[in-house]
Amino acid sequence: MTVQIDPEGTERRLLLRYADFASAPAKHVLEVGCGDGRLTWHYANAAARVAGIDLHPDDLRIAIADRPTKLVERVGFARADAEQLPFRGESFDLAIFAWSF
Repeated sequence: MTVQIDPEGTERRLLLRYADFASAPAKHVLEVGCGDGRLTWHYANAAARVAGIDLHPDDLRIAIADRPTKLVERVGFARADAEQLPFRGESFDLAIFAWSF
């Protein structure tokens, strides 16, 4: 049996509503605990730039492999801890931290 996560699209709909991409479409987003990018792909088209960080290299490899070609220039991933961000001098308009522990 194939497991479907959020087949009704509730997660995507709520994320886009509460992250409010519509009022400021040029958001620079930091996603903490991005994992394999499953959540990233729900909002990446609405963001100007996305930096996803995670501690698990296997998940990051999947995210990079699954990244759509049209998002290569705008969506990047790094193995990093939220306490030691590797983005010197950068600022973010929005930070997303969901489904992480």
